[in-house]
Amino acid sequence: MSQPRRTYDGTTDEGAHVPVLRERCLDLLAPAFSAAAGAGRAPVLLDATLGLAGHADAALATHPQLRLVGIDRDPQALSHARTRLQRYRERTQLVQAVYDELTEVLDRLGHDGVDGVLFDLGVSSLQLDTAERGFSYARDTPLDMRMDPGQELNAAEVVNNYEQRQLARVLREYGEERFANRIAAAIVRERRREPLTSTARLAHLVREAIPAATRRSGGHPAKRTFQALRIEVNRELAALEAALPAAVDALHPGGRIVVVSYHSLEDRITKRVLTSRARSSAPVDLPVEPPGTAPTLRLLTRGAEQPDEAEVAANPRAASARLRAAERIGAAERSGKGERTGRGDRSGDSDARGDRDQAD
Repeated sequence: MSQPRRTYDGTTDEGAHVPVLRERCLDLLAPAFSAAAGAGRAPVLLDATLGLAGHADAALATHPQLRLVGIDRDPQALSHARTRLQRYRERTQLVQAVYDELTEVLDRLGHDGVDGVLFDLGVSSLQLDTAERGFSYARDTPLDMRMDPGQELNAAEVVNNYEQRQLARVLREYGEERFANRIAAAIVRERRREPLTSTARLAHLVREAIPAATRRSGGHPAKRTFQALRIEVNRELAALEAALPAAVDALHPGGRIVVVSYHSLEDRITKRVLTSRARSSAPVDLPVEPPGTAPTLRLLTRGAEQPDEAEVAANPRAASARLRAAERIGAAERSGKGERTGRGDRSGDSDARGDRDQAD
């Protein structure tokens, strides 16, 4: 099925571009915004991966009192988001930052907490569809993959300067690539002849390094390698490991966090952080919950939710999306009478296995 041509004010030439799982994200966040408004204060949403501001735009339109703190490391995305959200400029604060800096951003802007946090992880349509950014193996462009073009490390630096063992580790850990050693060895051999600077050349090299029988299934052979390089260049998983606990701590009681991930590594981290905070940390045989050990979150989803068939048909990039959400429990609710009420919600035990394809 042909897809509408994308522009970067968040629209297509056939109408408004709808971000992945937009309505479900809004439905999950809405009770927290309503509770804040009912308590007499303007609710605050932290969109930690603002991108083209599709989710943020919809949230601001739906909740007239809502204030937005939007952060993104990509200055090009921020520029487009600022244009898109111009009509809400009195209710928005947009900052260039990586999401593991969210605590510092909120402090600097004078927010002592937020009512909602949204993470829509992975590479954005803007980054994929802008050829010179070097994220896609579908076109022959310079190897780059930096979400923040101002940072020093790029994909060409990784493939040309990492030792073979380092390269294999990156491909194995971040791409879950079975043939990591073979691909790393092929890269090292090739770069001795001439530095690797082209996405097409790297994609061809990876394809040739993988056994022919494996190439016939599972999508493009370079998909996992490109994913791994992108994650390494942008420190995505390390940033997420730090950002999720900080985001939970930033929530007001009753506040909610929603995370949309696109491959199993992101989803495993999300699952681990949210479920650990939804369980008691006290020894299981204690009859009373000691102070400071009660759950601080209540899970709102059972496992990882997925887009329905209609959304995937309309937007194939949504196919690998997995959504998890949780609500911050207030101190009074946690303390109760100090009696043990269980080990917290143990739902949410399925891992997402899909990988967002890096090609168009």
